[in-house]
Amino acid sequence: MSPETVNALDSIQVTLNAGGMNTINIVLAFVMFGVALGIKPSMFAEVFRKPKSVLLGMCCQLILLPLFTFLLALALGPAISWTMALGMILVASCPGGNISNFMSSLSKANIELSVSLTAISTALAVLMTPFNFWLYGNLYLHAADIAGEVPHLVIPLWDVLKTIFVLLGVPLTLGILTAHFLPKVAAALKKPLQWLSIIFFLAMVVLSFWGNRVAFLQCIKYIFVIVLIHNLLALAIGFSTASAFKLPYADRRTLTIETGIQNSGLGLVLLLGTSLFANFPPHGGMLVITAWWGVWHIISGLTISTVFALADRKKKA
Repeated sequence: MSPETVNALDSIQVTLNAGGMNTINIVLAFVMFGVALGIKPSMFAEVFRKPKSVLLGMCCQLILLPLFTFLLALALGPAISWTMALGMILVASCPGGNISNFMSSLSKANIELSVSLTAISTALAVLMTPFNFWLYGNLYLHAADIAGEVPHLVIPLWDVLKTIFVLLGVPLTLGILTAHFLPKVAAALKKPLQWLSIIFFLAMVVLSFWGNRVAFLQCIKYIFVIVLIHNLLALAIGFSTASAFKLPYADRRTLTIETGIQNSGLGLVLLLGTSLFANFPPHGGMLVITAWWGVWHIISGLTISTVFALADRKKKA
């Protein structure tokens, strides 16, 4: 990647006032509330009686994806900037995406397992997201021998924990309680909030980057390729791990989708709404990688769902 492209990428800035950030936080909280509306304690019973798939899914999301993302960033070398690498690591550190359950239903995957993995990874994100990002972010800066060029990566732990707890923990708890005590209300709200999550993220990306659209369009071909490779790696981790341990086909589909769809909306909120990078030089590469991931995983999720559906038709034929 040329120095001109790197400069154009890192010159991209997204600034939101307090009102804009609060709006994004509220809408994202509603999105997570919608995810939790499909979670019922009874759904977990069968899954946890046979915990193999859950444990492998957690291993893919919390251990393998951040680790292999770090290795991929090193392997890409000068093809990416350090800001792009940290953007990849941030996305890999986020929990499963809120549309993964919808994609699993389209794929005829194991829905109960999908919901379980989304719920668990979201709950653990309070600790695992800042930990994985701190660990692999610092390892990358050190291994790539650029640690001297940027400030030491220090996570403002309380700031990040507070943001994740408010955006994920509280809505998740309220959603589960609503599903348990008000099942009719939960059923009526579930699908509209799923579509809201997709519309919200696309709108957030467009509005955030509209003022930087010239620089964004100049760099998008590079970002597209990097996110494509990263997303294919994530899908491959889920599918190959599930296949290696001979999980049922429905569970293999679930692990593929859950590992390949990440909550990059949370990543954007952490970048824009916390002091995570207050002391860093311009880091537009992180913003663009995180934002484009959120757009691309909708496309890749629908694509892989179509592939699974076609595979079912061939079997029936």
